Amino acid sequence: MRTIILAIESSCDDTSASVIADGEILSNCVANQEIHRLYGGVVPEVASRAHQANIIPVVDRALREAGVDKAELSAVAFTRGPGLIGSLIVGVSFAKGLAMSLGIPLVEVHHMQAHVLAHFAEAPRPDFPFLCLTVSGGHTQIVVVRDFLEMEVIGSTIDDAAGEAFDKTGKLLGLDYPAGPHIDRLARQGTARFEFPEPQIPDLDFSFSGLKTSILYFLKKELKKDPDFIKDNLADICASVQDRIVSILMKKLRLAVEQTDIREVAIAGGVSANSGLRNALESTGRELGWRTYIPAFEYCTDNAAMIAVTAYHKYLRKEFAPLDIRPVARWEMG
Repeated sequence: MRTIILAIESSCDDTSASVIADGEILSNCVANQEIHRLYGGVVPEVASRAHQANIIPVVDRALREAGVDKAELSAVAFTRGPGLIGSLIVGVSFAKGLAMSLGIPLVEVHHMQAHVLAHFAEAPRPDFPFLCLTVSGGHTQIVVVRDFLEMEVIGSTIDDAAGEAFDKTGKLLGLDYPAGPHIDRLARQGTARFEFPEPQIPDLDFSFSGLKTSILYFLKKELKKDPDFIKDNLADICASVQDRIVSILMKKLRLAVEQTDIREVAIAGGVSANSGLRNALESTGRELGWRTYIPAFEYCTDNAAMIAVTAYHKYLRKEFAPLDIRPVARWEMG
């Protein structure tokens, strides 16, 4: 009898559902919330209401694309946290109701652990142990991954995340939300000729708040001299900002490889879709003899396939959640 799991992801502004059968992803459906572009960022109350409207159609589409009837499900998985509490409540409540109605187990999943395991949604898959640089709008971490469910965070941001630095920079430059893809596109057209400081943070931890401040002061200074500075230099500003963020990330990743002597190296999270970071990882890997892994674009941003992969391995170990479980906005890995 096959093990078939329906997984739900609703931690922020994307409603996603995926079906996995015996470790193979059969569907991965996502409904984006375009309305947040109007506000220049995610509005929690708007996000939770949109999840309520999207979740049934998205789950229905995931089941249909997988060719699976809900009666065939072995379990229902969901993102418990971290994330926006209102958004999480929608996914957790739906998962509880469906699992209870079908009389099948619930499986809770940590959102950041799932980003790491997105690498197992399809080939090529890293060997254990491997290092994973997980970079998103809310998190920046270096993780030692010893097994599917055994991970250790050895470095993390002490303030802001790299993804937030991209988004806040985009706002200063007048770019639409989310700014990351726009900065990436413009950076490919420009030259990294503006210098921004590199934070001097010890060991494997990160900091991006100082970088954000330096970008703000730099733009204010240049705009005083030339009101058209941003418009006339947009591509070069984007290239310079992206170059600095990527260099910060790669410097710490190099140090992590030196300290752990692990040469299986991966990236994950929304910022792993950035072409500058992807190119830097591949070129550094060739230079230093790493085996590098980069997820397909559909598995970089928030998606339920990564929740499904994680849930499958928890299901095999019979790690089920009680029906009175609650979502958590903050939840440290490990």
